[in-house]
Amino acid sequence: MPIFPTQYSTLSSVELKNYLQNKYGFAILVCKYLLRGVNDHYLVETKDKKFVFRIYRKSHRSLEEIRSEITFLEVLSSQGIGVSYPISTINQDLILAFDAAEGTRYGVLFSYAEGLSVSQLSDIQLANFGKELARIHNIAISIKLPYERKSYDLNTTMRQPLQSFKAIFENIPDKGLWIKDTIDKVIHKLESFELSEFSYGYCHYDLLPKNFHFDNKDNITFFDFDFLGKGYLVNDIMTFWLHLSLSVTFNKMSQEEADHSFNILIKSYREVRQLSEDEIAAIPYLSFAFWIFYMGYHIEHFDDFSNTFFNQKFVLERVELIKTLTNKYCHFNT
Repeated sequence: MPIFPTQYSTLSSVELKNYLQNKYGFAILVCKYLLRGVNDHYLVETKDKKFVFRIYRKSHRSLEEIRSEITFLEVLSSQGIGVSYPISTINQDLILAFDAAEGTRYGVLFSYAEGLSVSQLSDIQLANFGKELARIHNIAISIKLPYERKSYDLNTTMRQPLQSFKAIFENIPDKGLWIKDTIDKVIHKLESFELSEFSYGYCHYDLLPKNFHFDNKDNITFFDFDFLGKGYLVNDIMTFWLHLSLSVTFNKMSQEEADHSFNILIKSYREVRQLSEDEIAAIPYLSFAFWIFYMGYHIEHFDDFSNTFFNQKFVLERVELIKTLTNKYCHFNT
């Protein structure tokens, strides 16, 4: 009997352990399913090391996109930048192919980011974050990758996602109207800047604390570059600014503390590369685009990713949160 058509399978961690041992040539003590999210992640442990093995979801990333991601990480790692980097097999392969039920899926073994995620960074951690991010951007602005990744612009982050919103706002039209009107205002505001003068290159586009670790000496390691794409480099500062703004909104820190943290980050970043006042001023508006992009992603990948949480209650709460942040930090000409 043929295998029934499948769109998202789960590879056995037991079988994967044996397979990876043969491919990488070292004894694996633990291979444990770690996270089912945008992709599948497995924690791999040897006697003295940890790794993370990622199985890319077939509908999410093409082989060409994966090649560009790992090329980017190899270059960063070769320059001494703290990133989780791809590990090669004994045959020097960086990408493994799996004949899964839904078709070919690809996997990559990554070095483990030592340390822990930190929600409220110390001044030293903020300074290290800013400098290391600027070093990444110095490379990201000029690097040539074998395959062009997604672009994050006004079309892909706002206009295009808006086209998929009709169904989710059918029963709450007032929320949908607010989203549409605010998209127009944000686009108009961003177009008032000289966007051609903004630094442009490959950005992480999900640089929240869950995607970098600090070790016990406050050294930072960035990971999960799955959403790597071309855009304004200030987007990476925007995502951390958004983390600070959410911390203020949920009373985890004061606005004064958030401003202090942000100023240290900016000062440290500017010690390595330039960042204009206009780029900083655009951050609240770029953060709105960030929300809209990921809402569109949730709709596009509902079957395989967001179906456990993306419902009308989630949408209502998310729109209210976006409204709160927009009303506080965005200023439009009336």
